[in-house]
Amino acid sequence: MPKILVVADEAWVVNDVHAALAEASYQVTVLDDPADLADTYRDVEPDVVILDLQVGSMGGMAGTREIRHVAARDGTDPAPVIVLLDREADGFLAKRAGATARLRKPFNGFDLRDLIDTLTAGEPVAATAE
Repeated sequence: MPKILVVADEAWVVNDVHAALAEASYQVTVLDDPADLADTYRDVEPDVVILDLQVGSMGGMAGTREIRHVAARDGTDPAPVIVLLDREADGFLAKRAGATARLRKPFNGFDLRDLIDTLTAGEPVAATAE
């Protein structure tokens, strides 16, 4: 069962992710305080991380970089990161931060599940939904 770490503090974002993943076999952990990201990432060992672009004091860009730093310090490969964008223009920043994929809010649940399934299968993401 793939482990998904969702980093978001807006209830509607968390609800939309849960709704998208409800009928699939995923173990979902939600973190609403990105200050705990490094410790939670290590504890959960997620297969995919979903980061909201704007969450608390550390948004999707800083969170993506944090995950990459934690993995580098631990000598592991970083989990794929999906950044949930507020606007299409933010895709450039997500890519520069090292995000594996980007999805624009509000997102389609089928698109999110397909993206997660592609990433957990180890397949490259051909195109990112924005």
